[in-house]
Amino acid sequence: MRSSIKSSSRHRRGATRRHAAPADRWLNRLLDIAVLTALVVGCAALIINLIVG
Repeated sequence: MRSSIKSSSRHRRGATRRHAAPADRWLNRLLDIAVLTALVVGCAALIINLIVG
């Protein structure tokens, strides 16, 4: 029976993780804020439309 434990001598496959540059982190944070703002505004507009309409 083969062992399910991988040996450390095998190379990992797939995408390698890279460290994000500081500008990338700021852009990701800015994008998160923009998406959350759009969701809040959209939900508020939907709720107002349901109440008024």
